[in-house]
Amino acid sequence: MTLKPLVLLPTYNSGPRLAQTLREARAECDAVWVVVDASTDGSDTDAERMGLEGVKFLHLPQNSGKGAAVLVALQAAKAEGFTHVLVMDADGQHPSAMIRPFFEISKNNPSAFVCGVPAFGPDAPRERVLGRFAGNFFATLETLGAGAEDSLFGFRLYPVGPALEVLENTKWARRFDFDTVLSVRLTWAGLPCINVAVPVFYPPRSEGGVSHFRYLRDNLLLVAAHARLLLEWPFQAFRALREPKP
Repeated sequence: MTLKPLVLLPTYNSGPRLAQTLREARAECDAVWVVVDASTDGSDTDAERMGLEGVKFLHLPQNSGKGAAVLVALQAAKAEGFTHVLVMDADGQHPSAMIRPFFEISKNNPSAFVCGVPAFGPDAPRERVLGRFAGNFFATLETLGAGAEDSLFGFRLYPVGPALEVLENTKWARRFDFDTVLSVRLTWAGLPCINVAVPVFYPPRSEGGVSHFRYLRDNLLLVAAHARLLLEWPFQAFRALREPKP
């Protein structure tokens, strides 16, 4: 299988970090798409003015969430013949230096999805580090340990076809719950998951760092997501037992 990869940057009011992240990602990959989820801070305009070759901007008419942005991009990517999409944050948290290593892993394992496992530094907010333990516990249970080691980390490489099929058949998981639900459902679909340690950086506000995480709202989304997944999990397990082994 010939890999035709794409780097995808979903963005909503990412500030000046967007242009920097875009420039760094473009240095690692010939095709970089930015999905603008109805930003209002002008960051997308500044980034678009750079006029980088190989960069494409997709604009959503209203703020719909990361999952919705990725879905639109996957549909367009499939139409243009891309085979794999690497999704990374547009606000400078994820290292562009890991793009090519992920592509290399995918080249050797084209049917797998590759998930970053965050290597936190001292700059990581304590609530973000501790708050993922519960979600990771349930995601591990739902996949019997065969899925993503970190259910929330957004630096991931997906095969376009399977990821698009999962999202088109899931009418929820369009916001903070997106990464969790997609990784669990891809594992249920039989895709192997390869976990790779990735450094994560939280830029301070003084250096353009932004955060749209809302503790109560987003954790309630995750609670609802895991409730749905756990209700469905026995049926998925039963289906897996009934499927003929190769």
